[in-house]
Amino acid sequence: MEKKWERGKLGKTNLFVTPLCWGCAPLGNMPKEFGYEVPEKQAAEVLFNIFEKQINFLDTASVYGDSELRIGEALRERGELPEGFIIATKADRNKETNDFSAGQIRKSVQGSCKRLGLKQLQLVYLHDPEYHPNYKKNKNKTLEEILAENGPVAELEKMKKEGIILNIGISGGPIDMLQTFIKTGRFDVVITHNRWNLLWQVADSLIKEANKIGIGVVNAAPYAAGILASGPKENSRAVYQIPSKEIIERVKNIAIICGEYNVPLAAAALQFSLRDHRINSTVVGVSSPEQINKNLELAKLPIPDELWQKLEPFAIRDGDPEITR
Repeated sequence: MEKKWERGKLGKTNLFVTPLCWGCAPLGNMPKEFGYEVPEKQAAEVLFNIFEKQINFLDTASVYGDSELRIGEALRERGELPEGFIIATKADRNKETNDFSAGQIRKSVQGSCKRLGLKQLQLVYLHDPEYHPNYKKNKNKTLEEILAENGPVAELEKMKKEGIILNIGISGGPIDMLQTFIKTGRFDVVITHNRWNLLWQVADSLIKEANKIGIGVVNAAPYAAGILASGPKENSRAVYQIPSKEIIERVKNIAIICGEYNVPLAAAALQFSLRDHRINSTVVGVSSPEQINKNLELAKLPIPDELWQKLEPFAIRDGDPEITR
């Protein structure tokens, strides 16, 4: 019998989402980031499978290859967005010029609407402000520019007033940066990735702050972009790159302990996030119908409470994973 996935309110928004969210970045065919290709036909099969399941939350972005385009094509073939489904996308910089201006953000959102075939977007995150061309030179000044009266956040707010966007989110890497944004009160949802899983646990303060002020929390990459799904193997990826020896050793130890309890590593990785009541939804990237079914199975496997305590010593709680994409 399939587990019934209840939908919960996403922060202060009027969106009701399942605790699991399908990440559609792999469907965009991004072999550089994920180490494999996803043909168009396969992506369509995955999307039609998604629309038949109880999970109602999809995550994509304008820079996720052909992800938005393929979602839009599936919706056009289906005829409409299934009732109750939520599609979250992201407003991005121009990856060629690194333009992060208000004009570029509007252009990004307009492009998303066109590719998805939607006149109104339910949730749009400002995506990866840390890639602003001046961020590394002067972080504080850059954040001030992004939050300025005529900056990209203000542009998203204009589009919200215009009815193009219903809710505004912030998505990025550095935890201190995300905390700066959510404390402004201008965002409805925050998404953190690769910072709250069995391996990296540096997002605790962000999650606490978001809960305190009522912002929705979405946690992405419970598998650390691959290595926590199957363990360290040849061509394994950890946060989109080849893992260091230290990371491989930590994951090996995590896998050994899971094995002692007869718990698949992937089940522990997924449920680490799902069991956290502070998190509204957990984003899991999928590229095949088999992966969808597998994740649904992993989510309901019984895991003894004792296991979580045994895994604590192997988590990284300081610093920030170096991510380049």
